[in-house]
Amino acid sequence: MKKRAGFLLLLIAGYMFVSAQVQSPETFLGYKPGAQYTPHFKIINYFNHVAAAAPAMVRLQPYGQTNEGRPLIAAFISLGENITNLENIRKNNLRLANMAMDKAAPVENTPVIVWLSYNVHGNEASSSEAAMLTLYELVNPSNTKTKEWLKNTVVVIDPCVNPDGRDRYVNWFNSVAGKNYNPRLDAREHREPWPGGRTNHYNFDLNRDWAWQTQFESQQRLKLYQQWFPQIHVDYHEQGIDAPYYFAPAAQPYHEAITSWQRDFQVSIGKNNATYFDANGWLFFTKEIFDLYYPSYGDTYPIYNGAIGMTYEQGGGPASGLGVYKKEGDTLTLTDRLMHHYTTGLSTIEISAKNADRLIREYRKFFNDAVSTGTGAYKTYIIKKKEGDAQRIAALTELLDKNNIQYGSAKGNAKGYNYFTGKEEAFTIAEDDIAISNIQPKSTLLSVLFEPKSKLVDSATYDITAWAVPYVYGLTAYAVKEKMSITGSYIKEQPAQNAAVSAYGYVIPWEGVQSAKVVAQLMQKGVKLRFAAAGFEINGTSFKAGAIIILKTSNGALADHLWTLVAASCNEQNLKAYPVSSGFVDKGYDFGSEHVKYMKAPKIALVTGQGVNANAAGEVWFFIERELNYPVTLINANDLNRANWNDIDVLILPDGRYSFLNNKDFPDLKNWISKGGKLIAMENAVAQLAGLDGGIKFKKEDDDTDKQDLYAALKKFSDHDREFISSSTPGSIYKVQLDSSHPLAFGYPGYYYTLKMDDHVYEFINDGWNVGVIKKDNLVAGFVGSELKKKLNDGLIYGVQDIGSGNIVYLADDVLFRNFWQNGKLMFCNALFLVGQ
Repeated sequence: MKKRAGFLLLLIAGYMFVSAQVQSPETFLGYKPGAQYTPHFKIINYFNHVAAAAPAMVRLQPYGQTNEGRPLIAAFISLGENITNLENIRKNNLRLANMAMDKAAPVENTPVIVWLSYNVHGNEASSSEAAMLTLYELVNPSNTKTKEWLKNTVVVIDPCVNPDGRDRYVNWFNSVAGKNYNPRLDAREHREPWPGGRTNHYNFDLNRDWAWQTQFESQQRLKLYQQWFPQIHVDYHEQGIDAPYYFAPAAQPYHEAITSWQRDFQVSIGKNNATYFDANGWLFFTKEIFDLYYPSYGDTYPIYNGAIGMTYEQGGGPASGLGVYKKEGDTLTLTDRLMHHYTTGLSTIEISAKNADRLIREYRKFFNDAVSTGTGAYKTYIIKKKEGDAQRIAALTELLDKNNIQYGSAKGNAKGYNYFTGKEEAFTIAEDDIAISNIQPKSTLLSVLFEPKSKLVDSATYDITAWAVPYVYGLTAYAVKEKMSITGSYIKEQPAQNAAVSAYGYVIPWEGVQSAKVVAQLMQKGVKLRFAAAGFEINGTSFKAGAIIILKTSNGALADHLWTLVAASCNEQNLKAYPVSSGFVDKGYDFGSEHVKYMKAPKIALVTGQGVNANAAGEVWFFIERELNYPVTLINANDLNRANWNDIDVLILPDGRYSFLNNKDFPDLKNWISKGGKLIAMENAVAQLAGLDGGIKFKKEDDDTDKQDLYAALKKFSDHDREFISSSTPGSIYKVQLDSSHPLAFGYPGYYYTLKMDDHVYEFINDGWNVGVIKKDNLVAGFVGSELKKKLNDGLIYGVQDIGSGNIVYLADDVLFRNFWQNGKLMFCNALFLVGQ
């Protein structure tokens, strides 16, 4: 005991000496926090300074970098023995969660882990300023309270989740602000230009990417997060200028998987925060607006992984600058905003430290329940592996791996909910089907991601209400209420080993994004391609419409390199290429038929800039450039009049409002299309075309006047916030019937699951092709208002209109939604590469 006491005294003495050298943010930066925005590199410099000056308390861990090369770091802060024992604390925490690789028993007398994530939205910039203050107060020798908390707490600070977005905003603001800030809202420093700093480099909202992990920042952050799985996680945000501060408890709807303990402790945290806000006379609100439902937020994802997850929202955002007049006449400053975030940060650490023992016990119980009984009604999920599903299956297993969800194989007969038919049905489990037991550590997350039907206690949600993974990936699946034995590991597809064999040609099945990646790669290497407009059979193998055909006779310029290029590209994407010795097929059309179409490598332009939904443009940009690895030219809408139209084959209009889509300018656009151009219109761009002469038309409202209850017109003022709900959908899943003979639908089994985000549905096209239509009672999952439900039937969602030698492709719903809607990616590739060839 004496030796241990002496050791502690030495640690404390060393801490006091070294920490005395730690500079405050004001001293280090040369200005008082809140006086100006701090560029990301200076934030990193300050964290490095504190870690170097207080090594007994702070450990920095770089975990990656952004698209633009900025570092991503996390700081681990605690007292002496906790810091030196950090790796053992981490391993023990995984044992508590039943996720450790070893079989050692966990210790419950262990520090609680509080993780604070700042600045996920780059232009909500006050929180990174607060992160520096919070770090300093945790190591500040004169702050005895924080040292008491750190005895049984490890605090993790991620000072900036989105450095690219933050610097985009901060650099812009610093370039336009004057010597003194101007609080007038009409001053230019409050009018951030497109695309704004909210999103990352590719205009993705990182706060909606936790479960899907489509972005580099998310993938790297979640890899670190899943090595720790904290008990507390806070995500820092900003909202409108005139809004007071928001903190937990959250609003309804709470997902039913959230435990009573998680709900109750949110209240405890909220009350502790309120104590400090009341003492300072600061306004706040709770239990409104920000619900706990959609699984990919910075509050819900941690909750579904055993933590107390929360969003904290400060009034302000990009329009507030360094200071701005509020409606009530007060001035909201950056100093105000960062101090509020700083206060909730310390308050959350305090209440967590005081309840560390209970937090650890309940955390342990959460995961013990997961591996003993599981969460929700369904205990097993079976993913059927059908012909043509290999690429979708590969994408699904990648998602499961990212989230550490265990899966394997099973066999026998079962009865379960068929996601396609919506009915309980008997089925047989094949050897190569995927079996996922819900009796596992990730039970809660799994049950939420796979839930067939959304259960809502309140339809006023902050985000989409349906996301069941089988629909996202377009796979046949069953949810089974009985626990089934997982008999073995799931054997993934073996890597393709195509040999560069000289042949008459090769055939590559068109079944998913990997096929499109091969096409994109070969096109850039000068390989001439064809595709089959109808199914065929050759050498005993059947190929569906869309199959890619590569012939030696068309690629003489590549000589002997052709097959080496084809084999290498297919091997890289794990696709089998089928060599053929003749263009004579056993069934269908021969390779010289007009039903085998030449594929021209398209020159693609994407419209961006003012009026365009930045997130929507980012989805297209990211998918083409990062996933397909194909060139795309980004042209601002205001510069289209200067574009070289002879150098554009495909023009993409993502969701937005386009000033040139009017009856005056539309004929010029149609003239370009008629000469062979292809216009891909998405979401609201389709709606704008529907208002023009010669475009498609909105579906007319069903006339049910005689059936209306006249008293429904007598509205209550108290319901004014909810009036829109009956005519809206915040994100529901519909089954779309496809014309699988059209190139826009190649690779699909005659149906498609679409995510409906609006009330837009269109009349059938008379002079074109109605490729994807919603029929009556096609709602699969999610909330749809009673009035809108009547409208969303017997209408067009996806179609193609032929104009001269060109086409307009109508994609009324977002087929690339947040890049996680995997089932839509092939349709977008069809629009790019196959339609109109």
